[in-house]
Amino acid sequence: MTTTPAASLTPAPRLVSLDAYRGFTMLAMASGGLGLAEVATHHPDSAVWQEIARQMEHLPWVGCVAWDLIQPSFMFMVGVSMAYSYASRQRRGDSYGQMFRHALFRGIVLTLLGVFLRSNHKPETYWTFEDVVSQIGLGYVFLFLLWGRSAKVQFTAAMLVLIGYWALFAFWPLPGTDFDYAAAGVDPDWEYNLSGFAAHWNKNTNAAHAFDVWFLNLFPRSTVFQNNGGGYLTLSFIPSLATMIFGLMAGELLRSPRGGGRKFLILVGTGAVAMAAGYALDFYDICPIVKRIWTPSWTIYSSGICLLILAAFYGVIDLAGVQFWAWPAVVVGMNSIAIYIMTWLFKGWIRETYQTHLGQEIFNIFGEQYASLVEHMAILLAMWLICLWMYRRKIFLRI
Repeated sequence: MTTTPAASLTPAPRLVSLDAYRGFTMLAMASGGLGLAEVATHHPDSAVWQEIARQMEHLPWVGCVAWDLIQPSFMFMVGVSMAYSYASRQRRGDSYGQMFRHALFRGIVLTLLGVFLRSNHKPETYWTFEDVVSQIGLGYVFLFLLWGRSAKVQFTAAMLVLIGYWALFAFWPLPGTDFDYAAAGVDPDWEYNLSGFAAHWNKNTNAAHAFDVWFLNLFPRSTVFQNNGGGYLTLSFIPSLATMIFGLMAGELLRSPRGGGRKFLILVGTGAVAMAAGYALDFYDICPIVKRIWTPSWTIYSSGICLLILAAFYGVIDLAGVQFWAWPAVVVGMNSIAIYIMTWLFKGWIRETYQTHLGQEIFNIFGEQYASLVEHMAILLAMWLICLWMYRRKIFLRI
């Protein structure tokens, strides 16, 4: 065990930008894309609407759109928050052992919370771990073990994680002629299949998929697990741990005694470099950018974008002091777990409640083509109002 450097024990002011970025991320997640993809179906000849629709849904495989950035932002901010939360615990007198037990407890609860939420409306417990909170939970203790270490140690750990995960895929044999594509839920002629060296990162033909076929069938289930329809993987928590480590490093930077302007420039500079590095890995066919399986190139590329977004929030809100516009996001950012749970459990009930009291056609107020937009905005407003009620009464759901 090592002690935390003295600088880490120095109280740092709470940055509004952190709650705002977290809240913005959660609002985007809870919005369900505001139903814009469905609205776009009513405007098939509009290039603008079709691009909006593309940005509001996950890409089938390679690349990055706006919607793909919600999960890395969520996970990145977990790391940023850890830099503050455990320094606060240490200042109030918690021992390292107490904090480790808390991290272990939090990791277990988050992992099982993801299983619980994914099991909603299922006939049995749905034992998979691709949900974002499960992924955070699986990596949380490892992240804690890096808290308080030097930036060099944290960066080295992140690089070792990414290089090791890249090697796992790169040296895994490509599917042979006897490979059961049907069991893997993949069409060998799927238009998004990669060729050449990049084929090592194809959907459900990779090393982590083989792990899931073994691992997930260790849990009780009525049918044998054969594949994940979206290609998502349990072992993605390993590279996404690097995403959280980069967030932890950013949090420690913001807590440091450096000047605000210098912090801003470091965030922007490292963000730009990370984006370029991730893109280069994809461009030179070293590792494709695939969010669904959290490839190392995606980890680096998306972390770069997260750093730039954080820099923008920090620069505008905390350095320039323009904070009024961020308050709605801060309300949600202070209760991120609460709105995440509401998104999974309350949406249907809120929709039905609107229709019960305001009429079945309430969402068609601006016409059928915009009904999905009105519905999603109305549901999001209801969840935000619940967060506002909790915020005003200082009720903050913590694990």
